[in-house]
This record gives sequence, structure tokens and C-alpha cells, in this order.
Amino acid sequence: MSDVHESGTSAATGSTGTTPMVLAEGVSKSYGSHEVLKDITLEVKRGEVLCLVGPSGSGKSTFLRCINHLENVSAGRLSVDGHLVGYREAGGKLYELNPKEAAKQRRDIGMVFQRFNLFPHMTAIENVMEAPVTVKGVPKAKAKARALELLARVGLAERADYYPAHLSGGQQQRVAIARALAMDPKLMLFDEPTSALDPELVGEVLDVMKGLAKSGMTMIVVTHEMGFAREVADTLVFMDEGIVMESGDPREVLANPRHERTQAFLSKVL
Repeated sequence: MSDVHESGTSAATGSTGTTPMVLAEGVSKSYGSHEVLKDITLEVKRGEVLCLVGPSGSGKSTFLRCINHLENVSAGRLSVDGHLVGYREAGGKLYELNPKEAAKQRRDIGMVFQRFNLFPHMTAIENVMEAPVTVKGVPKAKAKARALELLARVGLAERADYYPAHLSGGQQQRVAIARALAMDPKLMLFDEPTSALDPELVGEVLDVMKGLAKSGMTMIVVTHEMGFAREVADTLVFMDEGIVMESGDPREVLANPRHERTQAFLSKVL
């Protein structure tokens, strides 16, 4: 895609209490002739948890990556807290921000990936401290105190000086969550955060995420954990082939899916 495309109209002009935390308006994404996202329109209010479910290859992870501009959109527009993501608008057209501006914007959006991506040569506490110190210029002593707080929050205070190789997968993922929280994000994105874990380690990561949701963190979670979606999400969105097929109250969607494609998918996973 070029660095400019036509802009749709939008009501989101700035951050207020009523501004959605995430607003997607007609978002499409193509790789050559392959359309991965097709006209996605949805919103996530401040403090809400939205769970994205659907088969592999349905565009869920791509949509998540568009929200923090790890992928650029081919059409439509995405706003976080009232501000366009990855673009500035001029004369009805959207111009892509330069990498430095985009990276600055990305600081406000925490992302936790399937793979933990911890720095193997750094301890847990050093992993959590790294971005605040190098990106935000937080003094080391202050960053260390905050990192200890966050490791305690995810139940790993006693593992602060362990290297990733000496932590279980679940512990590494909890360090990754603490690392994302260290930047004080206004929005947290989770891309199948438990799918690389052994089954007995899934619960400890989901418990941390439940605690985050209770604290009022706005979250978008790509997940196959239907029990988590039922219990924690405010909205469940089912995607297939790049399209939002169905969305609504998680209990309602899971108990009485309206679309036959949703029914077929849920019959296999529930």
C-alpha cells in the first residue's frame, strides 16, 4: 500500500470520556490480491474487554496488529482514544506517520504476543525495566521499583532475578504482561497469549488477565479460551474470512449463535 489513502469521515476528534478507546471504521487490509480484512467496523469503549474468536486465518491477529500499526491498513481508519493510529489526516487523505512518530504513538498500547519474546540475556526484572528506561528515560531506581510492583502483581516477585530459561512458559508470559504494563498503556492487546502454553499453565496467565480486566484496563483479546471470553468479555466478536460475522454479549453469542458459520465453529470448540 502507498502511504496515503482516502479518508472516511469520523466523529472521533479527540480524547474525551465518551470517546471510544478503539474505533475501527471500514478497516480493510490486503496483501496483494489477498484481502485479509474486509470492511471491519467496531468499537471498544474505555474499560471494556473485547474477545475476538474465529478459525485460524480469519484475520483476528492481523486486525490486532493494525491497531498498533504493526501492519498498515489498506482502507478505512482506526482510532485509539480519539487519535488516528499510524496516520495523520490532511485534505481528506490519510498520510502514514514516519516510523519514529508511529513508535511514539505505540507506547500507549501494550501488546502481548503468542510467543513471549523476552530478552534471554536479561532477568525478569531487567526485561520489565528495559522499555521505561530506554524509551521513556525513567531513572533506573524508579523503573526497578515499578518493575518489582508489576512482577508482584503477576505473582512473580520471587522470580525477579531469574532468567527466562529458568522460568516456565506461563511464568515467561506473565513477565511479558508485566513488561507491557510497565509502559502504563491505556490499551492492552493480547494475541492468543495462552496458545503456546502447556494446558496446566494456561490458568495462571488467564488469572492475571482477569485481574487486569477487573482493574478497568481496556483489552482486546484474540483467544480460543471460550470460558475466559464468557466470564470476562463485555463483547464477543466472531470473525471468519476477514469479516465480522457476529458480535454481542458473550453468553448470548456462545449460547445462541445466529450465524450458521458461528454455529459451526462453536460446535467444534465448545
